[in-house]
Amino acid sequence: MKAGARAPRATAERRPLLSPAPLEDDKDDGGDRVPFPELADLMGRLHFSTTDGRIWLDDQRMLLVHASALGMLRKEMIENLGMDVARGFMTRMGYHAGISDARLARKIRSRYSIQDMFAVGPQMHCLEGIGMSQAVRMECDVDKGTHYGEFLWTSPVEDEEHIRHFSIGTEPACWMQIGYASGYSTEFMGRQILYREVECQSMGHQICRIVGKPVEEWGPDAAQDLRFLLADALRPGGQPLAPRPSCELILPRGENPQPDMPVGISSSFKAVMHLVRKVAPTRATVLFLGESGVGKEVFSRTLHRLGSRADKPFVAVNCAAIPEQLIESELFGVERGAFTGALQSRLGRFERANGGTLFLDEIGTLTASAQGKLLRALQEGEIERLGDSQTRKVDVRVIAATNVDLRDEVKAGRFREDLFFRLNVFPVRIIPLRERREDIPLLMNHFLNKFNARHERRQTGFTQRAVDAMLSYDWPGNIREMENVIERGVILAPEDGAIDSPHLFTSGERFTEQRFAINRDGKLIAVDPSTFIADLTQEREVERVSRGVNSLLLDEDAECDQVSLDEIETLLLKRAIERAQGNVAAAARLLGITRPQMLYRLKSRGIMNEGE
Repeated sequence: MKAGARAPRATAERRPLLSPAPLEDDKDDGGDRVPFPELADLMGRLHFSTTDGRIWLDDQRMLLVHASALGMLRKEMIENLGMDVARGFMTRMGYHAGISDARLARKIRSRYSIQDMFAVGPQMHCLEGIGMSQAVRMECDVDKGTHYGEFLWTSPVEDEEHIRHFSIGTEPACWMQIGYASGYSTEFMGRQILYREVECQSMGHQICRIVGKPVEEWGPDAAQDLRFLLADALRPGGQPLAPRPSCELILPRGENPQPDMPVGISSSFKAVMHLVRKVAPTRATVLFLGESGVGKEVFSRTLHRLGSRADKPFVAVNCAAIPEQLIESELFGVERGAFTGALQSRLGRFERANGGTLFLDEIGTLTASAQGKLLRALQEGEIERLGDSQTRKVDVRVIAATNVDLRDEVKAGRFREDLFFRLNVFPVRIIPLRERREDIPLLMNHFLNKFNARHERRQTGFTQRAVDAMLSYDWPGNIREMENVIERGVILAPEDGAIDSPHLFTSGERFTEQRFAINRDGKLIAVDPSTFIADLTQEREVERVSRGVNSLLLDEDAECDQVSLDEIETLLLKRAIERAQGNVAAAARLLGITRPQMLYRLKSRGIMNEGE
């Protein structure tokens, strides 16, 4: 179904997947319930990783929390901070969760109707264990900016926990869910939508009922609801500050990093950025540690850009890339006649970086002579050109980086101990990518935009299989490898299409992580990450046969590849096995043949081995 198309009318045959039994006191809602599409596409994006202890919903890390623990947290916030402050915390928590799910909805159901796309929000309530959601009335037009939603909630976790600790009251208690509905609709519509709970189980009602519409349609008193969405709107004790205008759009601003800026949202990434920001304004020597490809030079450039020398030169040199006999002349310069071929004096990297920053990558590969001169430059701020007896003052901030353990190099006698201590003033260790997988989705989009612009391509994004593969891969080459993989995908993927895993992993990459996913029956099943790397040849063959069959059935005259009856039967056998999830008897029933007949055909075509 194309985006923006009208959703099909609910009929007796099309029953909503998430529809509880009719409620006794709910006879006057004015019509049938709004049906929801199946949520198999959402369930397929929920993965459990036993390798690193993470749960993923698409590219977002999730968390299983005891409902009783959430209820205890809520109780203590109410008792210690007051009802309004606790409500503000819970509402904003739900609001940001709703925004994240709305972005997921646009990605998953971009080809569906607006109604089916919007239905992701209520369905996520079920999938995330919040409760059952049922649409009574759902009208939204993104182009016109109109929105009206009315939903029923059953089994709401917030009410259950609230009633566990407090008696039935006069105010609604589904704060987190109201924040979720408001955040989801606001992000989805592109304008501020406000939901209110007009019935609530914590007030003695049998169900919870919410109504949502644009904030200005609620009138002046909407400001009282919006204050719970503003972090500074309430002080402990429930004393409100002046609220912002009720029509103001409250959406979190996403960062738009520059092409050469480090990208990440994980705690380890933020810890590194905290250290970088702390040391940037100083003159201290910084030593970046980490595996090859983690982005040490990118962090070094960021440190330079944040410091007081940002308008001065930044000179980078890879010590391992310079021949041993030339390293000293490259760093410190050379005088005319210093050696055969030195026809003129030449500045070294220290002098070129004078007043600015010198980045020395792979510093552990320096020769013993170069190490001695570097130590003097760091201690005295002086350098001496090769073939010259005159010392020259330089004002250079040195940033070094290495992927080896310099302490081990010192013990082995390959690195000067005094130079190590001179460099180790402010060490910053950058964590490898496999230990900060939360950053992978952000990096994927960052590099996609970068290489779309560089190669003048228009790839739209990544398939779910590609996201699964990227999150499952171990990334021995870290961010440098990911950058290369995504550039490859941008080049190989079809124009105006999504990048799939076969476009990314073409060099025999190995997957070692074990993951689990939810199947259509809601059961946890093991997933082999190697299956993410599909055989494109087989997919294209299936596509070719399908085109041939369609041409024959429709009596088309257009040119197409010829297909044989054997190829058509093979395709039908494969599709039946896929449909039956490997169950031979079920696949045989789909084709109207016996199980022995099915086995014979599968084995004769090599689809199944004799021993299976």
